[in-house]
Amino acid sequence: MWLILFLKGALLGVIITAPPGPIGTLCINRTLERGFWAGAALGLGTALGDASYALVAVGGLAIFADVLAKIALPLAFCGGVLLIWLGYKSLGRDPIAAADIGAADLFRTTVATFFLTISNPATIISFGALFAAFGLAHESSAENAAFIVGGAFTGSVAWWLFLSGAVRLARDRLSDLFAAKVGRVSAYLLIGFGALALCVATYKFFA
Repeated sequence: MWLILFLKGALLGVIITAPPGPIGTLCINRTLERGFWAGAALGLGTALGDASYALVAVGGLAIFADVLAKIALPLAFCGGVLLIWLGYKSLGRDPIAAADIGAADLFRTTVATFFLTISNPATIISFGALFAAFGLAHESSAENAAFIVGGAFTGSVAWWLFLSGAVRLARDRLSDLFAAKVGRVSAYLLIGFGALALCVATYKFFA
């Protein structure tokens, strides 16, 4: 029973994480620039954010969900600004050798990506809908919730490790010029995602 719940949670983690978007673009950008472990640290931050929202969804924490709804716009603004800043910082920056990436850099990457992930409260709606589709909406016991959330975290981490590894392997087979071009394209995409997030947040603010 618990294994089934864990596997369902892992599948949910992959389904939530895998679709292309700003976090995936950022993962590709960071892995190209700084190596596999930078992408893995980014994935860890994202997985922690996804697990936090999974906990809210499976636990039915209505009060916390209400708080998130009230601060959704500030979070969206902050997320948009952060995406633009990350994209801007990537433009014109040469790739950094993996050996030059210290633990402090990886920790900052994890923390920044965690906050970037939770800046999109719509994720909790996605989790809620998928939980209902997978028949997990009424799994409210602490043990069951732990296995579901643990599965969601594991599935998310597994996806990001796979993506970082794939990008790193591809990077080893690409010329430096082509890799630099891909990095610049991903940086512009990050700026575009950030600008879109700011536009949507501004529209909702004045609507």
